[in-house]
Amino acid sequence: MRFGLKSIVFIGGAILMVAPALMAGTHFTGQIRSKVEEANSERLKALGELASDQVARRMHQLWQGVDSIARKADIEDTDRLHKEFSFLIGLDARYSWIGAANLEGKVVAASGGLLEGQDVSQRPWFRKGMKGPTAEDVHEAKLLEKLLPAADKARRFVDFSAPIRRPDGTVTGVLGAHFDWYWVKENLEAFRFPGAQVILVSRDRKVLAGPADVQDTVLSVGSAIAAGQHTSVTLQERWPDGKDYMTVVVPAVHYKDMPSFGWSVIVRSPTDKVFENAQSIVLSFWLTLGAGAAAALFLLYLFADWIATPLRRALASAERLVNGDAGEPPHEETRYSEAARISRVVLRLQSREMRPYQKVNKAGQGSR
Repeated sequence: MRFGLKSIVFIGGAILMVAPALMAGTHFTGQIRSKVEEANSERLKALGELASDQVARRMHQLWQGVDSIARKADIEDTDRLHKEFSFLIGLDARYSWIGAANLEGKVVAASGGLLEGQDVSQRPWFRKGMKGPTAEDVHEAKLLEKLLPAADKARRFVDFSAPIRRPDGTVTGVLGAHFDWYWVKENLEAFRFPGAQVILVSRDRKVLAGPADVQDTVLSVGSAIAAGQHTSVTLQERWPDGKDYMTVVVPAVHYKDMPSFGWSVIVRSPTDKVFENAQSIVLSFWLTLGAGAAAALFLLYLFADWIATPLRRALASAERLVNGDAGEPPHEETRYSEAARISRVVLRLQSREMRPYQKVNKAGQGSR
């Protein structure tokens, strides 16, 4: 099967127009998606850093208070410590309990007298606090649950502790402070951003604060694994709710000399929300390109017909001439030089075919 000139011009021209347009369009839309992804990654990272920094700063204020008290504390002046601790608890609701234990782990002074005389030598805050300043992750109330006033929900604390020293640097005890975890959680939940969710995870990938569908669960997604390894990454991944998210990990909630709790911040945003504007731009682009391509193909079709018509008429005249029909003169073509030349050639051939017939006619007329 052979194609006609019109088909060749139209199909060839269409390929030459459409193929580069599709390649350029695909590259352009890919660049749009890449730029949108990069911009949203930076946005989510900035949100995560802001939330992490603000929580860390507020926790650092508490740490400064604990560190200051530990530096001034005299483990032997228990009456003074008891009064200071009780006054501090009444002044600052963020404190749930503060106390001092001697080297044997016996609480010698505490706010409200709670736990005084009890052995806390096996508590992590005491054991680590003997060695230096420390911060303990969120935990359930152990010894204090039955001593504190009844609450609507189980109490949870985060702890700071620091060694108590004499002026010569000798450790004489440990100062420990329990802070209400829900105060920390409320501070984090105050950071609400349109289209994004802030999630606080522990070093063992447990969600300490975040959306209800993941609260208190241990995450196995890539971003949580990266957070557990204190690695900053940007990922697109599917979460347990079956939805795809763009996630950014801010691997440390830390400020200045504050001991680390091992927390990390994950900020996630639904992928369809991230690329919503990009998809709108891409759709508009392809619609515009499609409309332009349709108009161009229509004009190309007219152009192909414009080129092929003179040749088609000349061919028809030549075929009539071959079939012995030389009565109808060929159309005088003027659209372009090649068509005009072909038209003239057909006309000359027709003239040659007509000469013998004309001579016969003249001879017949002369005999009459």
